[in-house]
Amino acid sequence: MFDRSLPPESLVAFAREVEAAGADDLWVVEDLRWAGSIASAATVLAATERLRVGIGIAPAPLRNPALLAMEFGTLARLYPGRLAAGIGHGAPEWMAQVGASVPHKLALLEETIGAVRAILRGEEVSVDGRAIHLEKIQLVHPPRQPPPVIAGVIGPRSLELAGRVADGTLVVEGRGPNDLPGIRALIEKGRAGAANPGPHELVIFTHLCVREDQAEVRAALAPVLAEYSRMLGVPEQEVFTVSGDAAQVAQRVRQLWDAGVHSVVLRPVGDGPTRQFAEAVAAVRQFGS
Repeated sequence: MFDRSLPPESLVAFAREVEAAGADDLWVVEDLRWAGSIASAATVLAATERLRVGIGIAPAPLRNPALLAMEFGTLARLYPGRLAAGIGHGAPEWMAQVGASVPHKLALLEETIGAVRAILRGEEVSVDGRAIHLEKIQLVHPPRQPPPVIAGVIGPRSLELAGRVADGTLVVEGRGPNDLPGIRALIEKGRAGAANPGPHELVIFTHLCVREDQAEVRAALAPVLAEYSRMLGVPEQEVFTVSGDAAQVAQRVRQLWDAGVHSVVLRPVGDGPTRQFAEAVAAVRQFGS
């Protein structure tokens, strides 16, 4: 992940460094007051050769589904197979801050994802739903390879929704192997109600801290553990991170893969984010098989 705290002008160098270090994906974020995800994704795609770029996430209340489909479709035409398009509810306090609060959050996300996916497939889409209204929207230049639309969600009903309507689910930081069976069960419950369920990618964000000194690890992660303990409503010791020395980092990545995660997105904490990522990749190659 290109963390939101990093200045946008460092994005190109960051992307090239993690690509050289062996990254498969680079994910950019869209949090209020930080950088815009579409501009960031376009920048990374233009500056690199093979990285898949993930958007985590575009808030449905803030972006019209026709505009989202236009933006995603343009990137997918220019860079086939290299985009993962994340859409989510958006943080409620941020949506309120910009006047984008909505009364039917689940309906809005479901209708938005369904419409965006259909438009990206080249269909003419009309929707008169609980939350969105579209009339005969069709891309003139639909992508030949529509990007996967991934739902970034947390709650049980939203996880079911992701299984029902999205191509994948993005799991928030702090969740770990013990949480994933329940998360996957909710997604599969949703998929059971889908008309034509296809492959479903499970992506997880997780904080990364690579240090030999365990005291330094605890000190660096203390604010993270406190924040995500409050957000997830769990004790700090249950907030999962990929942290420790090289062998511990590789083991914790492997635990996520073994629990059914397809894509582990590492969010470095502290100084030297690209160095930490390179060390993590080397550790996984050395200890993770």
